Amino acid sequence: MAKPKLKKIPTAQVRLGMYIEGFCGSWMDHPFWRSKFVITDAHDLSLVHGCAIKEVLIDVSQGLDVAPAAATNADPASVAAEPQPPAASPEVLASSDTEAVSMRDEYQRAAAICKAATGAVRHMFAEVRMGRAIDPEVARQVAEEITDSVLRNGGALISLARLKSADGYTYMHSVAVCALMVALARQLGLSAAETRAAGFAGLMHDLGKADVPLEVLNKAGRLTEAEFAQVRLHPEHGHRRLLAAGVDDPMALDVCLHHHERLDGKGYPKRLAGEAISRMARMGAVCDVYDAITSNRPYKEGWDPAESLAKMAQWTHGHLDAAIFQAFVRSLGIYPTGSLVRLSNGKLAVVVEQSKASLLKPVVKTVFSTTSN
Repeated sequence: MAKPKLKKIPTAQVRLGMYIEGFCGSWMDHPFWRSKFVITDAHDLSLVHGCAIKEVLIDVSQGLDVAPAAATNADPASVAAEPQPPAASPEVLASSDTEAVSMRDEYQRAAAICKAATGAVRHMFAEVRMGRAIDPEVARQVAEEITDSVLRNGGALISLARLKSADGYTYMHSVAVCALMVALARQLGLSAAETRAAGFAGLMHDLGKADVPLEVLNKAGRLTEAEFAQVRLHPEHGHRRLLAAGVDDPMALDVCLHHHERLDGKGYPKRLAGEAISRMARMGAVCDVYDAITSNRPYKEGWDPAESLAKMAQWTHGHLDAAIFQAFVRSLGIYPTGSLVRLSNGKLAVVVEQSKASLLKPVVKTVFSTTSN
């Protein structure tokens, strides 16, 4: 295979037949799930020209070079010849763009991230269904944006990720579990690198569901035993897909394969028990269960967040890790954002933000008075 010969060029100079090696900017500023591909379609070319990204990397060993008319003495030099800034350390990356902000300040930003991330996951699943390998580099960028939002204010994106339709559940679920894993990792005191790895693992944990037939995945009624057997294969499908894409992150691989294991050994696919299940996989199990039971599904309405935590507390005697679950509750609050609560004065209110002073006294917005109707 020819050695890559990379050039950085303005997006306006991109033409059909070029091999895009990468976009010089955020994944949210361009409409493509894959970051490396040949431009063969006029529609894709127009999307490149119209996106917010100003420059792209092309590999002229795999595609066309800039058009002769654009080749002047001012042409961008090969990227390989340009001096590159030193790579930031993991701890420096962890602290960039993560200054704490208020819930109100983060909501708009989180909404854009949530929408774009869900679309990216949808495209990722579509790629898998067409037999293509996922692009782990773009997946990591998606997880990084979600992680940064949660580190700025965890309540904003986590609460927005609950607003999912039944047919879009699979895609938004991956975004939600990513965010929940980051909040839980921070509550457990994990390092910056481990926290970001937890987010990536959460985003990738259900990739194998792309191999489950859509009629089974979206079935409104109870699954037959044969259909449930197909669903139970998704951890192994996802693990295989990650390996095929070159993902060598042990935490992502572990969570993908083992997030349905149970402490009592009655889970799947390996029927692991107790300490044989890694801490990261046990974290994945808690986050996966919480988002699943609080979400509307084709076959059931989601439970209220506070009700869901009460139910989950009963499942720490064999299914979920009790210590991790307690940390999870602290990361969300006793009454998670979005919960409907009755106040002592008879009014009904929605929890809009957690209080730093007490888990029992969240910030609420009253919506209805039971005394005056």
